[in-house]
Amino acid sequence: MMDQARSAFSTLFGGEPLSYTRFSLARQVDGDNSHVEMKLAADEEENVDNNMRGNHASVPKPKRCNGFICYGTIAVVLFFLIGFMIGYLGYCKRVEPKAECERPTGTEALGTEGTEPSETEEYFPETPSRLFWTDLKTMLSERLSNTDFTNTMRWLNENSYVPREAGSQKDESLALLIENRFREFQLSKSWRDEHFVKIQVKSSNAQNTVTIVGMESGLVYLVESPEGYVAYSKATTVTGRLVHVNFGTKKDFENLKSPVNGSLVIARAGKITFAEKVANAQSYNALGVLIYMDQARFPIVNAQIPFFGHAHLGTGDPYTPGFPSFNHTQFPPSQSSGLPSIPVQTISRAAAEKLFENMEGDCPSAWEIDPSCRLETSSNKNVKLTVNNVLKEIRIFNVFGVIKGFEEPDRYVVIGAQRDAWGPGAAKSSVGTALLLELARIFSDMVLKGGFKPSRSIVFASWSAGDFGAIGATEWLEGYLSSLHLKAFTYINLDKAILGTSNFKVSASPLLYSLLEKTMKDVKHPITGQSLYQDSNWINKVEKLSLDNAAFPFLAYSGIPAVSFCFCEDTDYPYLGTTMDLYENLNQKIPQLNKMARGAAEVAGQLIMKLTYDLELNLNYEMYNDRILSFVRDMNQFRTDIKEMGLNLQWLYSARGDFFRATSRLTTDYKNAERTNRFVMREINDRIMKVEHNFLSPYVSPRDSPFRHIFWGSGSHTLPALVEHLKLRQKNNSAFNETLLRNQLALATWTIQGAANALSGDIWDIDNEL
Repeated sequence: MMDQARSAFSTLFGGEPLSYTRFSLARQVDGDNSHVEMKLAADEEENVDNNMRGNHASVPKPKRCNGFICYGTIAVVLFFLIGFMIGYLGYCKRVEPKAECERPTGTEALGTEGTEPSETEEYFPETPSRLFWTDLKTMLSERLSNTDFTNTMRWLNENSYVPREAGSQKDESLALLIENRFREFQLSKSWRDEHFVKIQVKSSNAQNTVTIVGMESGLVYLVESPEGYVAYSKATTVTGRLVHVNFGTKKDFENLKSPVNGSLVIARAGKITFAEKVANAQSYNALGVLIYMDQARFPIVNAQIPFFGHAHLGTGDPYTPGFPSFNHTQFPPSQSSGLPSIPVQTISRAAAEKLFENMEGDCPSAWEIDPSCRLETSSNKNVKLTVNNVLKEIRIFNVFGVIKGFEEPDRYVVIGAQRDAWGPGAAKSSVGTALLLELARIFSDMVLKGGFKPSRSIVFASWSAGDFGAIGATEWLEGYLSSLHLKAFTYINLDKAILGTSNFKVSASPLLYSLLEKTMKDVKHPITGQSLYQDSNWINKVEKLSLDNAAFPFLAYSGIPAVSFCFCEDTDYPYLGTTMDLYENLNQKIPQLNKMARGAAEVAGQLIMKLTYDLELNLNYEMYNDRILSFVRDMNQFRTDIKEMGLNLQWLYSARGDFFRATSRLTTDYKNAERTNRFVMREINDRIMKVEHNFLSPYVSPRDSPFRHIFWGSGSHTLPALVEHLKLRQKNNSAFNETLLRNQLALATWTIQGAANALSGDIWDIDNEL
């Protein structure tokens, strides 16, 4: 039978019979691979060999050309199969499927029977199909061009939602409406968060008053019973002479020729927050503060306009400092150290001019102020200030919607806007809320219909009680700080994004500078058509986030990179915080309001896309090298003072060097990383996300010093406070505290060193040779 089979096979190919080969696949118990056995039949069966030789004599000699054709055909087929398998396996490795590459048809049985299954690998979501970046930008731009932002702003300022002071029925109604809108937009999920907080409001039983008292006659002259007020003022009555302190900055107080100890002060609105003005006055032992809007800086025709602000030198509920104000939490009575111990009140410009009539001394021309301004009250007259504000506990809602990411849903960028307002709040809250709603709608449409698949999640947030010091945002951060750590990696603030047309201004964490520059180069000014990137030195002009900015607690309290931006003028928008912050006034001030809104939305939209598009995070950690180097240079100016105290800066230099080497090493790791390896990319992203958080000083209490960031926070632990303390040694040695300075230097050094160590990665990678 074997002879006949060999003869038939030989005849089929027109050549001499060939020896066949037997393959046996057997799993080896003591090895990892299959053992392949190859045995020639001629070695096993000699009788078959003999028969083959016998048959060979009777078979005619084959034609050599037929053999060459046969061998060539087999070789081509083999090379094709080998090439196909190599290409297929290479493709499988590149796309990294969930478990293993699906086998080509006809190969399913190979290696399955009699073999053990491979080890299960950790699951990662399948890589979604990706749009090109240019297509994504075009998709966003087209949707923005078809959006009427002003229509949304208009209905937000209808009577049914104005005024909407935090905790009011109108504020709550708008919160529920926004939550319903998020559901209509088909976001992945929408929900609301509830907090019980304490705010301060005007008393319904007693008015706040400002009066002039004649020291000799005893006559009392009522200047004003203001409609506006300053929340968190001390409720009391004080009397004393009145001194003008310009804007009430530290420099203004230092330059005063008249002492303010035991006096009331009057300050212009602007430049710094109300809380900072009050804190400065308090540090100079002033009795109370009056704040007004001068015509030179706020050219409002109506001199009787009231306005509102708050005096808490901090953010969040000042009666639950450092912990969340949930209704179910029970904490002992407490209050923030940022609450003032003196009364403060806003007054109209008309009231200020009445006070100036009873004052003397011309204000310096360098102030560039109204000609009616006077420096201090006459010797025979005093000013009496009475504040009767009362505390009120309210319930507030923060509203959220999320578009979940397709690859890393547990990492998210948060974009938010203040919803409440003391007055109509067109520029203060309606602009931001309109941008928030339209961006949520547009991005949901891009995902559902446009094929956009963000790698990470996008959270849209509507905050309440923003007018009282970013209470809604801060309480959320305090309540979920541990949940947000290494998850929320950027906050984008939309508040007051449109206050003009001339300038584009940014306040942000250095980690976002490179991303912002790319965005400014991509986005054109809505009116001029020129790129927003006009100044190569723009980074040196970035302003620090102020206390009244909702982005501030994200950065300074939580260590989450944050950005706030606006289209604005060189001068202040005059209607913020007043009863004239109407949609009509905003539209009159900015005739091309809808175009400006599209520009602001495009900036925010591109930031969102860039932060969720790529596997690697668009956060430039190397920017902090410049910040640390700048601090070291500032410290070098005081080397003589430091040496006189028996100290040196060697450890600070070392910490700075370690941070620089850690960033260089991370950059090298990133460049050498395989982009398709998600384990590696996630580990690199983890290290990047820790940078901002690790600049929160671990040596101070979040309750006593909530803004722990050594660059952007507030308190003696910050780097600016350390430099200012050293300056004090040269200016006023009696007020200098050497023990405090030693602690400041040591803790600042080790905070930087800790940030360097964390950035290095694992503990065995830390370069810490001091």
